Amino acid sequence: MWFSKPERTMQTAAALGALAVIAGAFGGHAIDRFMPPSDIAVYQTAVKYHFWHALALLLIAIAQWRPPASIWLARSALLFTVGCVLFSGSLYTLTLMNWRFLGIITPFGGLAFILAWLCLIPASKELIKHE
Repeated sequence: MWFSKPERTMQTAAALGALAVIAGAFGGHAIDRFMPPSDIAVYQTAVKYHFWHALALLLIAIAQWRPPASIWLARSALLFTVGCVLFSGSLYTLTLMNWRFLGIITPFGGLAFILAWLCLIPASKELIKHE
């Protein structure tokens, strides 16, 4: 699994974090020229979730450096990444391209975020067990 290695998790977190900053900068400087205020709010929600979950992914990468490897941390990392793509990605596309049909994908991204957070429960038990 890609996310079983901490360096890969950190690389993914770095890429998602950089993309979140780019999306935020674009949102702060360009979208108000062509997007209605209601869509701007949706776009800003996408940026917030994107950034915070990229940061969560970075923290998982840091936790993964401590042995033993946890399958639950890897699962959480995968689900945070899927959540960023489905949740924030669908909202970005929905607002920028006006493809409203993508709104049906957004809840699946939210579900991925929820499952990612829940995967941290057994991960924490594994980490404590090996202390």
